[in-house]
Amino acid sequence: MADAPPHIDRLVDVHGLGHGSMATAHVAVRSIRHAHDRNGAGYYDLVVSDASAKLPGKIWGDARAYGEISRAGLGADFEGEIVKLLFTVGSYRDTIQLTVMRIRVLDEGEAVDRDVIFGEGWELVAGLRCRTLVFDIETVPAIDPLAVPESVARAISRAAERHDGDRDKVMGLSPYYGKVVSLAFGEGETRAGEDENNAGDAEPTVFVVPPDASGGEPTASAPRLPSSMRAMSEVELLRAFWHLADAAELVVTFNGRGFDVPFLVTRSLILGVPARVDLLSSPFSLRPHLDLYRLLGHGRGGIGGTSLDVACWALGIASPKGAMDGSMVAPAYARGDIEAIATYNAADVRATAAVYRHACEHLLPYRNDW
Repeated sequence: MADAPPHIDRLVDVHGLGHGSMATAHVAVRSIRHAHDRNGAGYYDLVVSDASAKLPGKIWGDARAYGEISRAGLGADFEGEIVKLLFTVGSYRDTIQLTVMRIRVLDEGEAVDRDVIFGEGWELVAGLRCRTLVFDIETVPAIDPLAVPESVARAISRAAERHDGDRDKVMGLSPYYGKVVSLAFGEGETRAGEDENNAGDAEPTVFVVPPDASGGEPTASAPRLPSSMRAMSEVELLRAFWHLADAAELVVTFNGRGFDVPFLVTRSLILGVPARVDLLSSPFSLRPHLDLYRLLGHGRGGIGGTSLDVACWALGIASPKGAMDGSMVAPAYARGDIEAIATYNAADVRATAAVYRHACEHLLPYRNDW
């Protein structure tokens, strides 16, 4: 919009606003927390964002914004809402920090471009955000090996030699030759009043890419799916995932550092989708990405690798494995049976969430880095 405040990154980076420079911007409130300084004076810590950046800020007790928060009823329940800020740009420990003087909730009907605030694809995850995001993906081959340059075909053949000549397996496990066709996710935390033993029974949501939706919008011929499954293109699936990951406090996987996240990052790079969250740096850190496979010691050269199925068996958790296994995903996709793939994918998410809750009870509270 012509009269909308500019993006945060343009204010701070492009225009080179220095310490004390004043500006306005429409932003989403990501978090807001009231605290007191050593003298007992109140202030607010907040994190705000638009599609271009996420930045911390302070609202000191002598700022008009401090009273405006109370009058507007801003608080934890207001996280994710859009506000207009008047702020100065400063720094704290060599990191940009905003000092907010005014904060205003948008008036009802006040126009603002939500794509500018949240980024393209934000509407795909409306009402689906998770505090602790547990997810898993399924992938299949996406190219015809006979229709690629000779050098690429040779690379596929060499890789297949290490997998008993199975080119489909090689292509399905590579983001350069394969694609994501299912992404299941759910909330990892036990909600208040919920029986922890039955928490994993909650139905995960699954984004699926039917065969006829691989390059664009789902068509009229796409299969009818249960309400927990949503058909979309792979580009939409990637955009939706990064919005979910960006909104979560913690992302939980089983071997996500070894497969799921690198696959999603590379597919996003290939398809031009912003990978909004760094889930790969600090490989043994527990936040923002907790890889349960690594938490249990795998990947450190200490104990032998294992599968989610084996971990569930050892912990007394119901196995996620049923009639389908990973080798059956590509043939099922070729038949158009996307619902079977999604059901299989959702079972892995339920199992991963159960392992996570088990770790929360018996392991994580005793880790110094948790």
